Amino acid sequence: MNVRKTKEEIINTIINEENILIVQDLDGVCIPLVQDPLKRELDTEYVEDVSKLREKFSVLTCGEHEGRRGVNRLVEKALNSRTKAKENGFYLPGLAACGVEFQDRFSNSSYPGLNDNEIDFLAKVPKMMRLMLTNELKNLLPDLSNDLRSNLIDVAVCDTRFTPTLNFNQIFTLVKNDLNKVRGLQLIMEKIMNNLLEDSKSLGLENSFHLHLMPNIGEKNGREIMKYATQNDFGTTDIQFIIKGAIKEAGLLLLLNKYISSRTGIYPFGESFNVRNAPKTLNKLIELCRDKIPRDQMPLLIGIGDTVTSVKDDKNNSWLRGGSDRGFLTLIQRLGESYKKDNQVIFVNSCNEQVSRPRVNGTDMKGVSDPDDDLKFNMIINDGPQEYIKWFKQLASQF
Repeated sequence: MNVRKTKEEIINTIINEENILIVQDLDGVCIPLVQDPLKRELDTEYVEDVSKLREKFSVLTCGEHEGRRGVNRLVEKALNSRTKAKENGFYLPGLAACGVEFQDRFSNSSYPGLNDNEIDFLAKVPKMMRLMLTNELKNLLPDLSNDLRSNLIDVAVCDTRFTPTLNFNQIFTLVKNDLNKVRGLQLIMEKIMNNLLEDSKSLGLENSFHLHLMPNIGEKNGREIMKYATQNDFGTTDIQFIIKGAIKEAGLLLLLNKYISSRTGIYPFGESFNVRNAPKTLNKLIELCRDKIPRDQMPLLIGIGDTVTSVKDDKNNSWLRGGSDRGFLTLIQRLGESYKKDNQVIFVNSCNEQVSRPRVNGTDMKGVSDPDDDLKFNMIINDGPQEYIKWFKQLASQF
């Protein structure tokens, strides 16, 4: 059973175990959330501290490593150098694009599970998003000047290579006091992305893509459920157009596969394992681990994330639970129980003045968790990325 621990107790748990793997989300954990993703920043000392952990640390993010919006650019900016990270292994190693972009700490990358037709279609998506969003904003917000509308669209359309995204954080600020308009914008987001899905199907890619809503309140019939805005919370602010099967819990197994191969020389799930051919349910993922990974090879897992949601469905007297980090954090907890290991799950309060998110306040878990939730946190980082980075520095000093 998971129990709350102090920061020092978590550090002691980690350093007293030789075989460990820290798996960490990025945005909202070590990168403060901002309205414009191009204005994100990484702490220089944090970047250098990550390298001390070598193979014991991996990121697991729906963001991307490469491209102008990639985290690799943030690393280079933090180090004030385009060459230092490559020379010294300061890039953040691990899995991006929710599971299809892998890199080591020198930025050597691979794209497990992708095919050329999918990559070609993804390259066209940002331009299509831009065209559709321009038309929708003209209808919903007709009084916007052409320049302002164009600037808002520049921020909203994230032209990432494998996960093109609509991010409405900045657009929402224009209508933040009009709940109906915020919800209207959410419906526009969903409409545009659903149109893109239909376009992909017409090209024979009907099983290739999936919409990832951030945050969401779970899944129904294979689709993630929109978290509609309330007076206190914008709800879903981003929708990503991602590869089907690219979910973080499957990505966790890919990271385990690579980590164990680095220690033993053998890939427990096979060298060609990827998120596309991974099992689709939590129980099946655990079953695969039990079949292929002996207890002495399974590392102590530390999972860190910030996007976990829980909303009461009064109509059905049940809870709708979601969030892009929920799956992999739950899997880490369940693997700890299955392997009798003291796995740790850490939640970071990422809500700030720029981006409204549910947050944990002491024992008040409203919006994040609920009394019947199986996922339990061993530690809460109350004050966001700044506090998390301070704790991480303390941890890295032990290596």
